[in-house]
Amino acid sequence: MNSMSCTVPRPAYRPTYRSVFISDTHLGTRGCRSDFLADFLGKTSCDQLYLVGDIIDGWRLRKSWYWDEHHDAVLRQIVRHARAGTEVTYIPGNHDEMFRPWLDPIVTGGPIVAGGLEISGIRLRAEAVHVTAAGKRLLVTHGDQFDSVVRYAKFLALLGDWAYTVALVANRWFNAVRRRLGYPYWSLSAWLKRQVKEAVKAIDRFESALAAEARGRGFDGVVCGHIHHAEMREVGGVLYINDGDWVESCTALVEHHDGRLELIDWAARNRLSFFAPRQVGVPLPV
Repeated sequence: MNSMSCTVPRPAYRPTYRSVFISDTHLGTRGCRSDFLADFLGKTSCDQLYLVGDIIDGWRLRKSWYWDEHHDAVLRQIVRHARAGTEVTYIPGNHDEMFRPWLDPIVTGGPIVAGGLEISGIRLRAEAVHVTAAGKRLLVTHGDQFDSVVRYAKFLALLGDWAYTVALVANRWFNAVRRRLGYPYWSLSAWLKRQVKEAVKAIDRFESALAAEARGRGFDGVVCGHIHHAEMREVGGVLYINDGDWVESCTALVEHHDGRLELIDWAARNRLSFFAPRQVGVPLPV
């Protein structure tokens, strides 16, 4: 009797997420948790990756140069995603505004993809439209154009950037004391920002302006960054989502394969310590 061998087919490869949105990584600053970000990108796969502005901090790099191996690891991970078939879209923000002239097809003269330049499989766009698996149309934009301080008084924005940097330094000293006393990490700079009444009003105005823009253009929602405040809620009948940052919160917006949207806190989920120094010379994701 002839025996017939049957082969069980392997399941098709499926990325971790359908889409991932990150912003405000501020590569080039000491406050950037590039080690956490490289870890996230190295352990995550997706069909579409959106870099929603302020990925590289040109403002800070113009003043003083800071770059380490973890910053390199982040760039390698982004390129790796693109080479693996992930659609990578880069939407420059105000801190990486030096890339915005490349969005003009008359200025660039390079290969044009949907009104922007493509470099190593990474598409530069002024904004993007994302349609979820559930059929929701989302406007994807950094959002600084809806910040009246950045738009109309840039010197105040630069002053605010300096004050934020000082707050981050104070935050490190504050948490060094908390650590000696046996207390967990707690973001002083984020707490100060929430407590300032005018800052709270500014966040509300920002959220309302983004929601109004999305509603007026017929979108179901908007995904943005800029204010370093992760949030997902309905504002004025549309879905407002801010994917946070990789300086204090280390958050990302992910879309599951069924279209469900979720904000994830990578540091909290993986119990990564903000106290732990960035390790130098250890194997990094490739």
